[in-house]
Amino acid sequence: MLYDCRAVAERDRGIAAAVEAVKSGELVVMPTDTVYGVGADAFTPHAVTALQNARGVDRRVPPPVLVGSRHTLDGLVYSLPKAARELADAFWPGALTILVEHSPSLQWDLGETGGRVAVRMPLHPVALEVLREVGPMAVTTANKAGQAAPVTAEEARDQLEYAVRIYLEAGVAHDPAPSTIVDVSGDVPRVLREGALAYEKLRDVVPDLLPVGS
Repeated sequence: MLYDCRAVAERDRGIAAAVEAVKSGELVVMPTDTVYGVGADAFTPHAVTALQNARGVDRRVPPPVLVGSRHTLDGLVYSLPKAARELADAFWPGALTILVEHSPSLQWDLGETGGRVAVRMPLHPVALEVLREVGPMAVTTANKAGQAAPVTAEEARDQLEYAVRIYLEAGVAHDPAPSTIVDVSGDVPRVLREGALAYEKLRDVVPDLLPVGS
């Protein structure tokens, strides 16, 4: 089912349907501030497996986790590094993914995480509304492996079809550049992938941040 969230009444129905689907362990496609993502409840293992099967990706590779609040990050880690806190305060919600050591007590199975998880708070009202209702979601780009990342929900539906219960359409993604990824799990924070946020902007907040490849 595809809902056009550009119409107020249909947006409300679509978000309610998406929340119900996620809580039932099913998949949803929703807009983010980069490309469209396909997501599932991060704490429902069979839903995460369905997510990876729908995309045709390696089950061992963990998907990123999206959150609806900066404070949710505190609940996912044992101790949040100072750099992570400063980056989240400065750039969330936005196109910044932070790789942190997750708490060993978390009851989830995202794949072979090595004790780390990539977390982001997207700058999109539809995504934030869903995330605030359901909690952390495993979310990755809504495309089949090897195909183009979709910039509309309709493009995502062309690829993922009936593997996904609910599609939330919000028009063409404004900035299809991927998020920038910063690893704060080691002794010194470093950029793992350059994306929508420039290294120089990040370094203004965390001066000892290392660039990609260093």
